[in-house]
Amino acid sequence: MTTDAALGPLLLAQARAAIAGTLGLKATEPGDHPALHELGASFVTLTREGQLRGCIGQLQPVKALGADVADNARAAAFRDPRFAPLTAEEWPDLQIEVSVLGPVSFVHCPTEEDCLRQLTPFEDGVILASGARRATFLPQVWEQLPDPQDFIRQLLQKAGLPVDLWPADMQVGRYHVAKYKEAG
Repeated sequence: MTTDAALGPLLLAQARAAIAGTLGLKATEPGDHPALHELGASFVTLTREGQLRGCIGQLQPVKALGADVADNARAAAFRDPRFAPLTAEEWPDLQIEVSVLGPVSFVHCPTEEDCLRQLTPFEDGVILASGARRATFLPQVWEQLPDPQDFIRQLLQKAGLPVDLWPADMQVGRYHVAKYKEAG
């Protein structure tokens, strides 16, 4: 995970250009940086008037970071199943945040208490995985859900897992992010 200050504005520009191009709007060509060509995993979060408008990403690096950001930006804008596709009318009020994920480390947590002991609130992104079900919250979600037990229970719900019966096969993944957000 890179925290190069020059990279953030380029990633934001990459995301904005990908969305603008899909909307048929003029986009400024983002600059270049060596990290854009290295394998990377990212999430792109879109907000409008302070409200979530889309969030899509990858937990593991499978392509170059620049391409990952562009693909996730388009997916967050046009394919997040929670929202209708973004329109050109919404474009002027859209704010973009790019989170570049560091490596994920998984541990088996047979109880909720084991899981809670593993976490560092406000720092860790968290993945819960049991059987075929999995869900993640980026570290930024701690701002809305500061209580660790509430954080985990909301994540269980997101994964479609029961909140009152902890799965014995639960794997908990932790990761950190480098976060870049447009001003405004």
